[in-house]
Amino acid sequence: MNQFEQRVSTASTQGLVSLGIETIQVNVGLRCNQQCRHCHLECGPSRTEVMDWPTMARVQTAADAVGARLIDITGGAPELNPCLRRFIEAVRSGGREVQVRTNLTALLEPGQEGTIDFFRRQRVRLVASMPCYLARNVAAQRGPEVYERSIEGIRRLNAAGYGVEGGLQLDLVYNPTGPFLPPDQAALEADYRRGLAERFGVRFSRLLTITNMPLGRFGAELRRKGVEQAYLALLEGSFNPDTVEALMCRHQISVGWDGILYDCDFNLALRCPVDHGAPDHILRFDGGALRHRRIVTHPHCFGCTAGAGSSCHGALTATPVASGRDG
Repeated sequence: MNQFEQRVSTASTQGLVSLGIETIQVNVGLRCNQQCRHCHLECGPSRTEVMDWPTMARVQTAADAVGARLIDITGGAPELNPCLRRFIEAVRSGGREVQVRTNLTALLEPGQEGTIDFFRRQRVRLVASMPCYLARNVAAQRGPEVYERSIEGIRRLNAAGYGVEGGLQLDLVYNPTGPFLPPDQAALEADYRRGLAERFGVRFSRLLTITNMPLGRFGAELRRKGVEQAYLALLEGSFNPDTVEALMCRHQISVGWDGILYDCDFNLALRCPVDHGAPDHILRFDGGALRHRRIVTHPHCFGCTAGAGSSCHGALTATPVASGRDG
């Protein structure tokens, strides 16, 4: 066992194994209209990797085989995959919930004029990256004008019934702008609500806080600044055993744009597929073997168990986190 697995063994006698597959997360491509400093997958406008329709069809077959409740679509910017709408229609026709992770500004790109209305008709849940409610922090992480375009994206979603009382789900996602843990999720959500409502009159359903992993562009920035080891030590030193049961890798599986299977999107960034005898490609999908597989771990996994924990669904516990707050 590596160091992370040794720590987990103190909280879970069975070690880190899957407890089932409730969610299939699908990375439909690495092309993105943004090039964010914290992106663990190093997505951007120049990336050409994209999931094709035959792979999407196999994902739907796999979801049927394991009875997955949710298809969680990510990227890149998922909106830029030309097969996205066909995929969503197919999944929704099978009665499954669909969630799309959007960066908000992709909704404003040429050719996306009908995307919000399509999402509304299909009752797609949206998780929108909004790394801060303050313009200066978003600009530092994502570039000029992204904040203003993100606000416009939320306005249009609100107008379509997203994020408003009785409407469709619109969650926002916070990422720290530096090598520290997210603040308390509930307290920061209150800050977001107040800041965005007072300045722009926009609304959302929930705020999710996600810890930055020392991977991709964020990892490279840590190394440039000479703080990678300090950040890794922070993650490890903040290990919270109460997070282990709810770790996202224990309840889902991730499918890369090329059909390779991963325990999570962060392992996808490292190109480390499922292992320990589990089938590692959608072509060889075997629900029986994958439902209770042993999880592949690395030092970055401490990011998911640090403080209040971190997952694609936000904090894992209500444990307060002592860290800097930059909104």
